[in-house]
Amino acid sequence: MRAYVFISVAAGKSAEVAKVLAEIPGVKSADSCWGRPDIIAQVEAADLKELNTLVLSQIQKVEGIESTDTRIVIEF
Repeated sequence: MRAYVFISVAAGKSAEVAKVLAEIPGVKSADSCWGRPDIIAQVEAADLKELNTLVLSQIQKVEGIESTDTRIVIEF
């Protein structure tokens, strides 16, 4: 399954956080952008349990992240 994680970070931390995110297995891309969110990450996981672990136990624990908003992609 694929999802997009919209990430808000502390001021001045976008580049640093995006680099850390890109190194996490399951994160396919982590791009800084203008406005909110500060970073959009594309992630892949085998199932919902793995996605939970990826977002809650790995992504949200990266220093500088203030909040996340995850959108699961609907695959037809």
